[in-house]
Amino acid sequence: MSQESGHYYVPAPSAYPIIGSTALLFLGSGAALTMNKMELGYGLLAVGFSILIYMLFGWFGTVARESESGKFNQQVDRSFRWGMSWFILTEVMFFCAFFGALFYMRNLSIPWLEAESSVLGNSFWSTYSGAWPTAGPGIHEQFTPMGAWGLPAFNTLLLLLSGVTVTLAHHALRENRRDGLKNWLLATIFLGALFIGCQAYEYMHAYSDLNLKLTTGAYGSTFFMLTGFHGFHVTVGAIMLTVIYFRSLAGHFTPEHHFGFEGVAWYWHFVDVVWLGLFIFVYLM
Repeated sequence: MSQESGHYYVPAPSAYPIIGSTALLFLGSGAALTMNKMELGYGLLAVGFSILIYMLFGWFGTVARESESGKFNQQVDRSFRWGMSWFILTEVMFFCAFFGALFYMRNLSIPWLEAESSVLGNSFWSTYSGAWPTAGPGIHEQFTPMGAWGLPAFNTLLLLLSGVTVTLAHHALRENRRDGLKNWLLATIFLGALFIGCQAYEYMHAYSDLNLKLTTGAYGSTFFMLTGFHGFHVTVGAIMLTVIYFRSLAGHFTPEHHFGFEGVAWYWHFVDVVWLGLFIFVYLM
């Protein structure tokens, strides 16, 4: 079936969704047991990751073969674009919820608690100051907030550069310059991996030197939840870019038909924009 055909391609029933659900079952169970210091959890995590990797290779390979065999016409391409757009919108709403929680905490709940402490005196938190960053009332453990300049600023530069390199890769693909496509994609993957490595180092520095942890009240929980979920999205994006890179090595994509590349590029730009919001509202303000 050619890409010019008027028929809308409907794939055959697949076992990969239930395989992915099974992987998530093992991963969730393993994570819960591991957090409760039960040795069985590590085994379940290993099984879950193994099933997940099998599913990713199988499902990605199936979709790539369907695309390269010409089964996706313009109508299918439009549905892919709408689907990816709605998916990114749900991710935007996901981060909006966390940014909203940060705003509510900093601008509403903490000032209210500070005002109540001054009214109720010693029966409440009489010495509580609502100045941000704070762990919150009743938490006396000292910590040092993460500064914006240094590693966070360097990470911002890395992601901004990666947004440029993936755009250059897109332009190279549209001009059918295969070497430029491969080289700029590889540069984007390298920058993404370097960002993840720097964030891991930042977390170790926070725990060992700043006494900043996920359990450090209001500031610690919002800092690690926002930056941690973003780091997870960068990791997912880097995996997607790696798949696209190997597909490019195999000769996939043409200047006219390459939504597989475009969808990943959209996702990567979304990750860049979210990080700019994080850098401003979590690190700078």
